[in-house]
Amino acid sequence: MILVLNKDVMAIGNERDVVPFRNRVKEHAVKIGMSLVNQTKLITAASELVRNMLRYANGGVTNIETVSKGRENGIRLTFLDKGPGIKDIPQAMKDGFSTGKSLGLGLPGARRLVSEFDIVSSPGKGTTVTIIKWKNG
Repeated sequence: MILVLNKDVMAIGNERDVVPFRNRVKEHAVKIGMSLVNQTKLITAASELVRNMLRYANGGVTNIETVSKGRENGIRLTFLDKGPGIKDIPQAMKDGFSTGKSLGLGLPGARRLVSEFDIVSSPGKGTTVTIIKWKNG
């Protein structure tokens, strides 16, 4: 069972929101004593996901939560948008697949950097991506 210890909500509407978002994620990670390597992995994944949200859905809302499961603490980030959604999630999770003009490494790369990754999407209704990086994971 995961307990939420605290929560921040940030609206992401343009590129200017990315740096403050990244800084807020780092603050939460530092507070739980996450190593610099794990902070870097979390922030890299978060940056990719928030930029995807801007690129494909013109923004959305992010939740930044400090969570606990047993003796482990971590940071859970949720990215919610009302964009066009993803038609084929398994295909979108493959390296090299892109509906935009990118390398198609964002979603699968973000998944590799975090401890837990979940994506839910409905065409025409939007996408929700949730990641967790455990302090020692």
